[in-house]
Amino acid sequence: MVTLLGINKILAIYVGPAGYAALGQFQNAIQMISALASGAINTGVTKYTAEYQGNEPAQRKVWQTAGTIALAGSIVLSILVFFFRERLAVSFLRDKQLSTVFVWLAATLVFFVFNTLLLAILNGKKEISSYVFANIAGSVLALVVSAFMVVHWGLLGALIALAVYQSLTFFVTLFLCLKTTWFHWRELVGRVDLPVAKNLAKYTFMSLTTAVMLPLSHILVRDHLSNTLGWEAAGYWEAMWRLSGAYLMLITTTLAVYYLPRLSELKDPEEIKIEIYRGYKIILPITILCGVAIFQLKGILIEIMFSKDFKKMEMLFAWQLVGDTLKIGSWILSYLILSRAMVGVYVITEIFLGVSFFCLTWILTIWHGIQGVVIAHSINYLIYWAVMAYYAKKIIKG
Repeated sequence: MVTLLGINKILAIYVGPAGYAALGQFQNAIQMISALASGAINTGVTKYTAEYQGNEPAQRKVWQTAGTIALAGSIVLSILVFFFRERLAVSFLRDKQLSTVFVWLAATLVFFVFNTLLLAILNGKKEISSYVFANIAGSVLALVVSAFMVVHWGLLGALIALAVYQSLTFFVTLFLCLKTTWFHWRELVGRVDLPVAKNLAKYTFMSLTTAVMLPLSHILVRDHLSNTLGWEAAGYWEAMWRLSGAYLMLITTTLAVYYLPRLSELKDPEEIKIEIYRGYKIILPITILCGVAIFQLKGILIEIMFSKDFKKMEMLFAWQLVGDTLKIGSWILSYLILSRAMVGVYVITEIFLGVSFFCLTWILTIWHGIQGVVIAHSINYLIYWAVMAYYAKKIIKG
């Protein structure tokens, strides 16, 4: 979180609000491309690695199947990104001259994909110290690479840094995995086990929906804001979203690292209910307290984390922080849906979440200007929480 805040400060000084909007577009492009390249199987890898705890042959089948799929997918996507780099630059960044950043992405995509796969394996094995160290290493590398590139090459440098830093982290994560007694690099690629691939496919469909719908909705929202209110307005919202991501990182990491493997293990409805209550008793109050503190300190935070050029984003804080609280409340239940591989429910609700966010933004910005996007964020997650509560109740009763 500290390194992320440091990166935000450097970007604020050297690229400004308009540059923030371009970075947001490229980051969403990377999310979609990397998800397509990996087959979006990492959630499934974590789930089945945790579920097959104590059964190493079954775990190896999962890793080999996932690794082979990821290798094939990342090679194909790398070739496509390279050949369509100019079209991608125009579509996402509105500037053909920035096509170089997609060349960097294509060149390092395989390492990017395998880094996330190794992190999913560490998560499923509950190797928390290695998982945390790998993430810290990635954060530090991101800070060092971003600072150097941004200072020397401005926006272009920031975009290239965004494309490559996670790929550099791969070598750290691989080293940590090789230090364990249960992992060998040959286990990452091998024969595709069809039953395992079929199980992973459930999570591929679900994760791919999230990995495409969320970034796509953000790209459309950013385009709408830039077309109606200007690129600076889109940059203010991007900065607000990054601030949310920074302070929520503690919560979202806990949910991913602890909650998904834990809910995957539980079978008894009473134990599931206790785990969910525990989540609401601990996680939600922390989120609310963080939100209140950030709202009270918003003026100081903008100057410390960004610059005076971002002063106008103060008007976004109240509704964004309300939406963040509703988001975490709904996510505690959505991880239960994810752990039970309820493909239809998950896919439909994720598509609805993305579409409704864009539609609500489009309507509310007409009436409330830039505040409409954060009001849409709050309404969207209030509806989502209600839907998740309905299905969670059915799972526990069933």
